[in-house]
Amino acid sequence: MTTTAVSGSTPRVRPAERADLLAVHRIEQESFPQPWPFIAFEQYLSEPGFLVAHDDAVVGFVVGDAIIQHGQLLGHIKDIAVRDDRRGEGIGALLLERALGVLTAEGARAVKLEVRESNDRAISLYRSYDFKQHHTVTNYYDDGEDALVLLRSAGGGTVTSG
Repeated sequence: MTTTAVSGSTPRVRPAERADLLAVHRIEQESFPQPWPFIAFEQYLSEPGFLVAHDDAVVGFVVGDAIIQHGQLLGHIKDIAVRDDRRGEGIGALLLERALGVLTAEGARAVKLEVRESNDRAISLYRSYDFKQHHTVTNYYDDGEDALVLLRSAGGGTVTSG
């Protein structure tokens, strides 16, 4: 998926700060039918993979962390969203790329994420970063929609399950 900035300025990406949480939560609420509660974002503030994109205000965010699974560090993109009026400018791709870099620097050998089966735009973005479908979780979301679990190696490419 190719996107270009229409505003002419690329937002800066930095670690999230407590002062960003209200804006992050508002973006979450406008973006998802099943939004995270405010407290969930507070719990990830210390994670190096919790990043915000901002220019004059927060315009998007990504939450990522890493855990040990099957004896290896696995990165997990838990949440990513861009303010509605800034979608289509490549901000989601910028955030994803930076989060993947952070997780790789932390030692993650692979990165996973879940995405709504109907979210074609997000799936296209993730596939452009070499995420491949690993499996499907039926009835993952409260409305009964399935989630695709996508996986990529830290350097991109295919990952075998363990």
